[in-house]
Amino acid sequence: MRNKTDLTLPPDVLFLNPWRDPGFRLLLEPEYVWRPMKGANIVGFAASAHHEINQKIDHFLKGTNKNRRFSKPVEVNAVPVMLDRATFRKSFVFARDRVMLSGAAATRVINRYRWENEAADFDPDQRLNDFFASCRERNEGKELPLYSGLLGADVCFAVECRNTFNYYHFMTESLSQLTVLDGLDFQGKIYFHFPNHESKQKPFAKAFAEALFPEFKDRIFFERVPKDYAKVLTCFDLIGGHHMAPAADFDGLDALMPAAMQQQGGVQPIETRVPLAMNAVSRNLMSLRARALRAIEGKTFDHLPKRFFAGRDTRQSRSRQMEGEEILYEHLEMFGFEYVVFESLSPLEQIALMARAEVMVSYHGAGFTNMLFAGPNTYVIEIGTLQTAQFRWGDFWPVAHASGCKYISFYGDFRSENPLIEPVFEKDGIVAASLSKRAISQIMAFIVTILGHYPELNRPRVLAQLAGEVLQAGAAEQAIGLLEKHNELVCQHARLCLIKADCHKELGEPKSELLALDMAHKADPTRWQTLVRMIWCANHCDRPQVIRWALAMLKSDFPDRYDAFVGNHEWVRFVA
Repeated sequence: MRNKTDLTLPPDVLFLNPWRDPGFRLLLEPEYVWRPMKGANIVGFAASAHHEINQKIDHFLKGTNKNRRFSKPVEVNAVPVMLDRATFRKSFVFARDRVMLSGAAATRVINRYRWENEAADFDPDQRLNDFFASCRERNEGKELPLYSGLLGADVCFAVECRNTFNYYHFMTESLSQLTVLDGLDFQGKIYFHFPNHESKQKPFAKAFAEALFPEFKDRIFFERVPKDYAKVLTCFDLIGGHHMAPAADFDGLDALMPAAMQQQGGVQPIETRVPLAMNAVSRNLMSLRARALRAIEGKTFDHLPKRFFAGRDTRQSRSRQMEGEEILYEHLEMFGFEYVVFESLSPLEQIALMARAEVMVSYHGAGFTNMLFAGPNTYVIEIGTLQTAQFRWGDFWPVAHASGCKYISFYGDFRSENPLIEPVFEKDGIVAASLSKRAISQIMAFIVTILGHYPELNRPRVLAQLAGEVLQAGAAEQAIGLLEKHNELVCQHARLCLIKADCHKELGEPKSELLALDMAHKADPTRWQTLVRMIWCANHCDRPQVIRWALAMLKSDFPDRYDAFVGNHEWVRFVA
């Protein structure tokens, strides 16, 4: 029974309040709580063979970008803490019989609390929000207590694991916690505590721990829960504890959030925990990435490809083979791609593979955790479904943001008898993807274009879709190259000219942008928006004569728009 947790207890009895409850002391005071960071370029595209599925994918992607994406991702700190009378139970950490809310474990225990109290005579969400609001009020102005004792070799460092067989959870949530020991001259033993049976543990857990933390090689142990400690060192990730943190600790973060999250109350209500997790990167992840890249410095990995398709070793993971994989890979081979299986590589080879990569392509799976080690110019291309977009896309945002790579997802069809029927996640789990011939063409056209090989296209709609995707993926130069190859087609269609203008704007080339806008106006003089954009662009590159011309055209052809524009922008009168 020591491994059981009674989640029907009142929140003030169940959850540890580190600002007030005994048993929790910081080893180091955090230099910061959170800070904005430069993140990855994360975009997704519909690639179903069915119009109705593409509509659902597009609707979901637009909703996510509008209501869940921050204007900038944020890095959130994590620090070592000393716990008294600690217990590791299931995948949670307790101090004096109260659950510590930290990192991903906090999300799991809050979710379980909500599920186990669904039939109660109270609203569990409201009860949690009331409790956390009370904590924030009582914690205002208080500091987390500091540990002032010695850190002897008899003190252990312990880590909770969701499990030791899922690569994503172990790497991002558990192994990364060891980075809080950096600079501490820690001399004790390290324990990873997990709830699964020992027979389910995969060898990668021990291999990566020893490869990335060689200084602890003979002091790392894996032990099944439950486990009690009179005193133990562990990691406190400030995401999770933020629900009860003083509001001042997260001042300013709301301004980076979309309006929908601000209306829900910002960073601290439980309703916003999922989008917050998508946009928040633990310092642990940043530190693990830096440590991994240091580990491969000075070593030679010339045997590893820079363009590759990542397959799966079905002996070590659940098989979800994608329909169309063979045909896709046959096309990729023509452009220098090789087939790799992450599980067949050593930890340092996996890190080096990603760090040196130009393009990685694979179907959805835990292997995308290795985005953490990618370079900022690496294209990481995921092939999934509407289901993976809905349930898994956001999980990989933090590792993408940590590396700053280009994380591009194409969402195809379900590999099922009727791909128009959405699977039920609770019953069917993650269903494999299926790529139609059209989807393979769409993906290959994108890949060859970012590599500088421009396909021959004769339909404006297809050209516009491809150029738009390439631009959104952060490859404006290649999008321009594609459009210039089809210049005769571009000149005839305003939409294509406007995409070219967007490319030059992205590259900070206002004069070239202005030329593209002029082409767009000639191709379709009925768009008043093009003239207004020309005015702004001409002002940016100091072309007053163009401003006067565009204003004259606006006044002549769109007098109502002219009056509104001049009325709202006083500076225009001086130029005119």
